[in-house]
Amino acid sequence: MVLKKKKDIQVAALIVGHQELETLKSFADAEGENLASLLLHCVQLTDGLVQIQCIKQIVPLLQKIDGHQACDPMFRSCLEVLGRIYFSVGPKNPLKKVLASSLNGLPEPFFADAVCSFTSCLQEELKTTNLYSYRKVVDNLASCMENFNLGKRTFIIFIFFLQFLQKVLVEIPEENRKFTGNHIAQTELMHDLLITIRVSVMLVQKGQEISQGELWKIPGSPVWQSMCDLLSIFSKILRNDDLLQNIQSTSGLAIILLIKTLCDTNEMIPGLVNHLILPSVESPKVPEWFMSSCGSLCMEDIPGPALLFLCQGALAMLSWKNGNMGQSGEKLLLDIASVLFTLSLQLKESSLEIFLSRILVIWTNSALDILESSSLSLKNSLNGNSYTVGRLLEYVYTHWEHPLDAVRHQTKTIFKNLLQIHKCTVEGSNCVSDPFFLGLIENLLRLEWHVKGKYTCLSCLVDCVGIENILAVNKTIPSQILEVMGDQSLAPYASDLLETMFKNHKNHLKSQALCSPWIDQWHETWVSPLLFILREGNLEQTSYIIDYYLPKLLKCSPESLGYMVKILQTSTNINTGSRDSRGSLGALMACLRTARAHGHLQSASHVTWSSLVSIAKIKQGLVHQHCQVRIDALGLLCESHRSTEIVYVEEMQLIQFFIFYNLNSQSPGMRQQICYLLQKLFSRIQESSQVLYKLEQNKSQQDSLDDLTKKNPSETLQQYKDFMSSICNILFRALFPGSSHSTKFTVLTILGSIAELFPVPEGKAQAVFQLSEEIDFARVEKIMECFSSTFEEVKILAFDLLMKLPKTIIHFQDPLKLQALFRAAMDLSTSTKPYDCVTASYLLKFLIGQEGLLAALATLINNPPGLLPCQKEGEEPIYFVERNTLMVIRHLLENLEKEISQAESSLLQAAALFPMYGRVHCIIGAFQQLSLNNLALVTEWRHMVAKLILISYRLSAVVAPVVQSSSPEGLIPMDTDSETASRLQMILNEIQPRDTNDYFDQVKMTKTQNDFGFEDLAAGVPVITTSAEMKGKEGQSCDVTAQAVLVCCWRSMKEVALLLGMLCQLMPLQSVPKAPDGLLTVEQVKNIGNYFKQHLLQSRHRGAFELAYTGFVKLTQVLTRCPSECLQRLPEQWLRDVLEEIKSSNPSSKLCATRRSAGIPFYIQALLASEPKKGRMDLLKITMKELISLAVPSDDSQSSVPQVHALNILRALFRDTRLGENIIPYVADGIQAAILGFTSPVWAVRNSSTLLFSSLITRIFGVKRGKDEHSKKNRMTGREFFSRFPTLHPFLLKQLEVVANTVDSDNSELNLHPNLFLLLLILGKLYPSPMDGASSALSMAPFVPFIRRCGHSAVYRSREMAARALVPFVMIDQIPDTIQSLLSELPNCTDLCIRQNHIHGILLQVFHLLQSYSDSKHRANSDFQQELTDITACIRAKLWLAKRQNPCLVTRAACIDILILLTRCLDRGPEGSWPGLKIFGFWEEVGTIISESELKTGIPYSSAIPGLIQYLQSLTRLAIAAMFATATDYNEKTKDGPISLIQLLQSDFPEVRLLTLENLLPLVTPAAPEQNTGEKKDFLPSLPDVGEKLLKMAMEEKHQDCLAKVLNILHSMDISKWLPLIESCIHQTAKEFLTWTMDIANNSNDRIKIQSEALKLSSKMVTHHVQKNKEVRLLKQWVQLVACCCGGELQTETKLAAAEVLISITPFFLTSQHPVLDLPDTMTLWKCVFILLQSEEQTVRDRASEVVHAALSQESTNSDFSLVDAGKALDLAMALLCKLLQQWDQLGEGLLILIEWLLGEDVLGDSAVNTPQVEEDPVFDKGEENIWAEALTYVSHLVKHLSPLCKKSVPSQDPKELNHLRKTASQQYEHLSQLYKELPPTPEFSKTADHTRLNIQKERTSACLKILDFLEGKEENLDSDKEGNMFLFLKSE
Repeated sequence: MVLKKKKDIQVAALIVGHQELETLKSFADAEGENLASLLLHCVQLTDGLVQIQCIKQIVPLLQKIDGHQACDPMFRSCLEVLGRIYFSVGPKNPLKKVLASSLNGLPEPFFADAVCSFTSCLQEELKTTNLYSYRKVVDNLASCMENFNLGKRTFIIFIFFLQFLQKVLVEIPEENRKFTGNHIAQTELMHDLLITIRVSVMLVQKGQEISQGELWKIPGSPVWQSMCDLLSIFSKILRNDDLLQNIQSTSGLAIILLIKTLCDTNEMIPGLVNHLILPSVESPKVPEWFMSSCGSLCMEDIPGPALLFLCQGALAMLSWKNGNMGQSGEKLLLDIASVLFTLSLQLKESSLEIFLSRILVIWTNSALDILESSSLSLKNSLNGNSYTVGRLLEYVYTHWEHPLDAVRHQTKTIFKNLLQIHKCTVEGSNCVSDPFFLGLIENLLRLEWHVKGKYTCLSCLVDCVGIENILAVNKTIPSQILEVMGDQSLAPYASDLLETMFKNHKNHLKSQALCSPWIDQWHETWVSPLLFILREGNLEQTSYIIDYYLPKLLKCSPESLGYMVKILQTSTNINTGSRDSRGSLGALMACLRTARAHGHLQSASHVTWSSLVSIAKIKQGLVHQHCQVRIDALGLLCESHRSTEIVYVEEMQLIQFFIFYNLNSQSPGMRQQICYLLQKLFSRIQESSQVLYKLEQNKSQQDSLDDLTKKNPSETLQQYKDFMSSICNILFRALFPGSSHSTKFTVLTILGSIAELFPVPEGKAQAVFQLSEEIDFARVEKIMECFSSTFEEVKILAFDLLMKLPKTIIHFQDPLKLQALFRAAMDLSTSTKPYDCVTASYLLKFLIGQEGLLAALATLINNPPGLLPCQKEGEEPIYFVERNTLMVIRHLLENLEKEISQAESSLLQAAALFPMYGRVHCIIGAFQQLSLNNLALVTEWRHMVAKLILISYRLSAVVAPVVQSSSPEGLIPMDTDSETASRLQMILNEIQPRDTNDYFDQVKMTKTQNDFGFEDLAAGVPVITTSAEMKGKEGQSCDVTAQAVLVCCWRSMKEVALLLGMLCQLMPLQSVPKAPDGLLTVEQVKNIGNYFKQHLLQSRHRGAFELAYTGFVKLTQVLTRCPSECLQRLPEQWLRDVLEEIKSSNPSSKLCATRRSAGIPFYIQALLASEPKKGRMDLLKITMKELISLAVPSDDSQSSVPQVHALNILRALFRDTRLGENIIPYVADGIQAAILGFTSPVWAVRNSSTLLFSSLITRIFGVKRGKDEHSKKNRMTGREFFSRFPTLHPFLLKQLEVVANTVDSDNSELNLHPNLFLLLLILGKLYPSPMDGASSALSMAPFVPFIRRCGHSAVYRSREMAARALVPFVMIDQIPDTIQSLLSELPNCTDLCIRQNHIHGILLQVFHLLQSYSDSKHRANSDFQQELTDITACIRAKLWLAKRQNPCLVTRAACIDILILLTRCLDRGPEGSWPGLKIFGFWEEVGTIISESELKTGIPYSSAIPGLIQYLQSLTRLAIAAMFATATDYNEKTKDGPISLIQLLQSDFPEVRLLTLENLLPLVTPAAPEQNTGEKKDFLPSLPDVGEKLLKMAMEEKHQDCLAKVLNILHSMDISKWLPLIESCIHQTAKEFLTWTMDIANNSNDRIKIQSEALKLSSKMVTHHVQKNKEVRLLKQWVQLVACCCGGELQTETKLAAAEVLISITPFFLTSQHPVLDLPDTMTLWKCVFILLQSEEQTVRDRASEVVHAALSQESTNSDFSLVDAGKALDLAMALLCKLLQQWDQLGEGLLILIEWLLGEDVLGDSAVNTPQVEEDPVFDKGEENIWAEALTYVSHLVKHLSPLCKKSVPSQDPKELNHLRKTASQQYEHLSQLYKELPPTPEFSKTADHTRLNIQKERTSACLKILDFLEGKEENLDSDKEGNMFLFLKSE
């Protein structure tokens, strides 16, 4: 556990006035012992804590004084001073409470004087007229009522209290109106008003207690009148919408309290409250004071929020217990419920919905209170079957998935209380058999598991009725819940429900079986399903189960761990897992990790480990192929319940083993988990080392330590130090040249954790390890080289790590080095590669921290002398950092100014040679190093900032023409000839914005070429040749492209926006003009705001205005919190201006009406996001009201531009998550605007409406998380949808009726309504629920007939959507009747008028309803079978639609699809039932359909006939189903089917052939015994000619997919069934067929599937011949084919096929004791394995790892590793190959091949470095950036296993071969040396790719030469390498 540091208590000292001080001095005695002296001493102290001690001495001093001395004037004066002190101290000052506590013990003789003094002081306070002093007085009033006896005695002036509060409550709202727009002042006033109302409530309550109510029971008395006045004031506040809802809510409480206080009897109260909340109800005897005080609430229509808060007041302030209010109280309770239910449909503002849910909770609590002593009629009214409880249940069902957490939480409480209410109404009956509870259980279990509310309600039911009753309904509930835990959004709910269930079940079983063992049944119910899913489940599912469920299960039953381990241990060798599943080993690791992390494994010693799991198993887990198994194994070692638990040697060794193979993980999630777990381990080491140091110092405490540490703590400490040192060595070695981004990220993150956890110790503190001791200059340079990574996260980590190191380590002393780095940074800042300027920024940030930078650069920069003097020796570090920053920014600014001047004359040249955004980016980075609130050189910085702002405006002006153009993406032509330069000015003129409103509304004619006046323009432009203008720094020519110009411009805009936003956010603002304290002036901030406004409203390029938006958001956040009122009002002013401009639709407006309104939505988003979220959100309300009115079509609008803008802005606002639930009340209006806008004749309006509609669908139903378009995860019930958006029910119904009338009109003309698609889309997102009530107002039934009519649409897609949309609107039990009703609408073949669109729509609706019905109903249900039989009879009557009598192929296909669905439903009935399709001779009918169809008789159509392919595919599926039916029916076997499989394969249509082949494939594929079905077994004998047909198809097939499938089937079939048929069937020999297959594979590079299948087939044939000991002459060609298919440029599918081939041939070609191939070919195949193990695709690497697994399984010795990750597989494969070379007695030749592999190919051409490169790369190309493969990792494995091999092979080497290798290596080394000399001074930054490539080749060449030296006897030891050799990364293992 981590101990929290105690906060330092700050106590402000009390101060008294001069008069009080003089009074105390006059009474103080010389000895300083009387009360006056004590008080005088107290007030003269300056430390509040000491003053507290003084005050505590007052009462003991007074207690010593005799009673007769109490009359001394000194005491009265001192008590008066104490009163003034008490009321002057702030309410949060501890001194106030100490004073109150001390004065509570005041002796009796002094009490009367004290009361008099305090009352007098308080009266003076109440006389104040300063509004801003009211709060202090109110706080003092509150303090008098809080456990302060003296304060309570001041109630003698109660009337003055009331009068003062009246004054405050009237004046504050008036003052608030004056400050409209000043959020800070208004917030303060609102808070004061809220506190005043609360104090008023408290005062009335306390006043009643003290005076027993006699003061206000007298009508007409001053107190009575004041109370009535307060009631009137609170009534006005309640109706004042300008006030915060919290204030209105508290006013509601106050109103009810005052009414309760003023009423004579309790029976009178309910009637008056009822009169308030239900004004329409006649209430007799309403008192006059009631009508005069709050009559406004009764006479007028009261707003919904006010009514809500009155209900809250009634529930909270009235006493519901003991039946004090009688029958009228019970009626009031039910009336309040009725009002709340009505309000729930009206109030949709998020804050009000939260209020409502809380008030309903209060209502249920009040109902439980009143039921304790209620009448029978109330119990009947609150019974589970009553109307009130039914409405409550409806509220629960419609709000249990509410987007607000607070509402969902309250909904659960409501449901829980509701169950208790029903229990109270049926006391004495059995809950288990109660129909209400049984109905709830049944309905909840019928719901699908994606409904979150189901979990919370089931949890409440379990607590209420017990789990055994729920398990009795369905025993598989635990498994069902575990299945849904793959969804992270459901996992917390599911785990909470499971926890409630298994706890309840455990308690139940323990109580039922006191003697017999109950644990076995509990394990069977809860643990067994868990273990099954842990072994076989997918990654997400098992991860969430382990995170959420497993810890709770182990906490409930720790003894279950033994059961889990026992079960999993028995199967770890059998089920080792795979890439997709954990297996038993992974499940075991997960269970042990969780148990240890939660304290169920107290010790981690090797003794404990051996009893649970072996070290070998943990080692296997650490390199397992499944990534989460590796993480769990690591977590088992790193995590512990005790942060000081000792880390043992075994654990350290395993951690080292893990790090060797897991630094290079492609998964970001896994990298983060590795770093997090290792950080936990290092923290354990650090904390346990402190314990060990203490124990070492205090030997007597060693008895408390376990045995291992008791022997020698110092030994453990040394082990810690050695371990941490070795970890650092491994990590730094991993930063070798060419290391991947993943490796760098992991290494730097781990090193950063070590630097944080093991800092340099301060004082006498002892540290077991210091990272600084492990770092030298070389390692600092290694870290700095990471700045050149193209991934910014690596740069960040490297920089942060350097900043964590001691300054003495990272300070560079060599000025030449500093100069070189500075030059490199400045060069990179003008690179055309965007990531280079990021590198420059980090380099400069590092250099700024170098103390010697100024001195080193003095000659380089040539600053004027005395302008910026160098720092003095010993200067403060912060000061020299400030100087360095100022110097760097100044230098960057000077260069930027020159470049802007050049860009103003030639933007093309700037884009090609010095894009300016890099300079600005570096300036932003430099500012981040500085604390801008504590600067020494304020004057210099002020000038610098002013200049920086002006330069930013200049830069923006240069690039603005491009980003503000109508089409910024393609301005500058790609040509670079001289003619282009002469047209540059013309182009820059033409790109000015042309999409203003007048352009948008009027028709424009495109100008011809001559219209532009090229001749005149060319005459006025100087001739500038491109080659002259584009000369680079080194003289090489540089081409500029449109992309380069655009990138230069929008990135410049981006950086300027970020810079200006950062300046506003970080720079201190001048409080007044010319003040010395700030850097930014108010005028500068205003100008920056205007710049952003212009830029956002006029930019056309998304990259430019998106980043400008980021800067503008920073500015608006500053303005909102700014104390300057003029700045604070700017956002509101800007917002109103832009809304007015949008609304006016001025033809000259420059607002962009295309590009989704460009930056306008961003501009408004930024302004609204800056509004305080806790306020009333007035700006949002104003904006939404204005935009909705503009977005809805109107007849009087002159232009569509405002509507387009409004729709686009609404889309952005609905997508903005920062607006949260505040935007939800406008969703219904947005939907209406989008749907109505879709009917506009203007395309732009329709387009914007579509985008808005899409955003609203996402906002309502959530982000789509699955691939299933029709999944219920992104849907909601109709009741929930229409409850949340009630106005949409009549709107959608009306729109749907209009659409249906259009679709189903009798007019023969095609009339498509544009809203059809949108309406069906949104209705298709709804679904029915068993929990839906029967409320007619929001019923979904009226939609059904209209949706059915929409199925008649002439548009195919619309008919499909209507069919899908109909399903959710029909309840499951109504589906059979609906289907029969639809079928009855189908025409007969004799009907004269047949409309095919109608028929197709009906058939689609029948199909989807039948599919939904078959999926939801249980197969064994007899009603289900009977209902399907009835449907079958109806369909049989319409079978003509599937025959040739029906001329439409589309409807024929739809009818056949229904038949296929029926065959699946009926013929899978329960055992013993008669097949449904035989009832009416259905198969005969189907046979007739097939035999008379075009498949049998031939096809007279061409492929252009609509629906032909769809029809043929459906018919083929039906024919195949008929074949299966014939094969499975004994009586039908002798008969010939309507069509044979061979006939289908001979079809002219490839779609038919392909579908047939797809169905054939699973029949011929060898399956596991448990997968063999009788259906397949019976069907196989009926395929005698399939082999022959497939061979013929292979030779003749032209369709690619069919050919690939044929080759796949041949590969899957038993080769002995078709290989003998080759000669007779296709007249080829087996060799010729193999040659043909290999040719197919070789020549199909563009046909991936064919290439893959041909490769696998040829390999299978080769393997077959080798097994039969037949000679194969094509082996070499086949080996080359396999090698070609492993190339890095090929598709993933081809490489996976090659990996599969290598797995299958492993025992025959790779690991055979007697190799079939010669050694070079065998080594080629092994090299294929190594290539695939280094593939960039994870799936390929994992598949290649299985080759190694297959190879190891052939070995006689059992390996400790089964299925491992590619990193370990590479190592194991290399070791195995070296071992095989020895077994084959091929060590000499094999060693030479391995050395050639080590040397690699000569990838360095002669011009790799020294030839200038013409920069033609794409702007965003990151070069040769590796993702996973690391050349030196492969080299290190090679060297590691070559070393021992060389020692055994020295005598057998051929000197000639060795000399040839040495010559090649030596030449390469010399070439490398020459290339190194040609590199610039800092190549790691300026020539990163070349530098890395040279370093990698240098390492390979050095390693090769070293091995050759050893083989030639020149080197005695191969292990004497220094750490600098990178291939030693894995050597230390």
